[in-house]
Amino acid sequence: MNDGRDSSIAVLAINPAVDISYEVSQLVPDRKVRAERTSYYPGGNGINVARALAELGSPFRCCSVVGGESGDLLLRLLGDSLGESHSVFRVDGETRVNSTVHQKSPSTQYEIDSSGPDIPADTLDEIDRCFLSASGNGYGVLTGSTPPGVPETHRRQLAEQIGAQGGRAVVDAYGPILAEALQANPFLLRLNRYVLEMTAMQRLESLETVAVEARKLQQGGVGHVCISLASKGAILVDADNSYHCAAPRMHVQSTVGCGDALLAGLVNAASRGEDASAMLRLGVMCGSATAGHPGTEMFRLEDLEQLGDKVEVTTLGI
Repeated sequence: MNDGRDSSIAVLAINPAVDISYEVSQLVPDRKVRAERTSYYPGGNGINVARALAELGSPFRCCSVVGGESGDLLLRLLGDSLGESHSVFRVDGETRVNSTVHQKSPSTQYEIDSSGPDIPADTLDEIDRCFLSASGNGYGVLTGSTPPGVPETHRRQLAEQIGAQGGRAVVDAYGPILAEALQANPFLLRLNRYVLEMTAMQRLESLETVAVEARKLQQGGVGHVCISLASKGAILVDADNSYHCAAPRMHVQSTVGCGDALLAGLVNAASRGEDASAMLRLGVMCGSATAGHPGTEMFRLEDLEQLGDKVEVTTLGI
């Protein structure tokens, strides 16, 4: 399927992070606990999506903002993983540092996010131009938290501009930013079940109820709506049908970055002209394979090869 659109993908990483992962036996209130393992990773939603796209061999451009010594550390951690496809914009202040604590007993994961540096208006204009130019009439991925200095309307405005230049906006958002972005009728919207429940203002216990609420968003003007369901895989709804892909059984080391890997798989398949079922299958494979790695390590291509015969998509008809 080729509708004349470019297959290139642009990713906006406006608030990247250094992710620190600690493994501990058990947290004890008011007591110092020694980590059995401490790991540092390049992170933030946009950076994670770009790393996953690089592993998939997608043509992409990542436009990111970094600041201070933590920004330098982020770039060192990235190394040449993004190669020449990474455009970096400097700001004052420090790139945020996020922490994840993996407790062994009882098995629990704790996450702490920081806000990130202020983005001056002129720098925001520069990175927006970079992102829109790289999107062209291909795909523009808008994901991640919003740092200080960036208005809640920013994601909607960029999504509208992507559409105006013949491209397809891909959005991962929540809260007021999601409400704004929906007005731009993006090509693809990725949410987790919790965000969908907050949007629908009700608990969604079954696959069918999730699909029904996703269908409502799709009928509101979104091309594709994907809802990630953690260990239950994900649901994707388009104009023609709704689909569910169960996650394969595997040893989970960390769930951080799984949604980003899912999103990268969806966009990679879409950019190659695949249909909704194939998009969902690759997305779930990428997300599940990422869960098998510690911290915010991304999947490897060999992981996908091993999962190939374990992942199936079913049609829900909703």
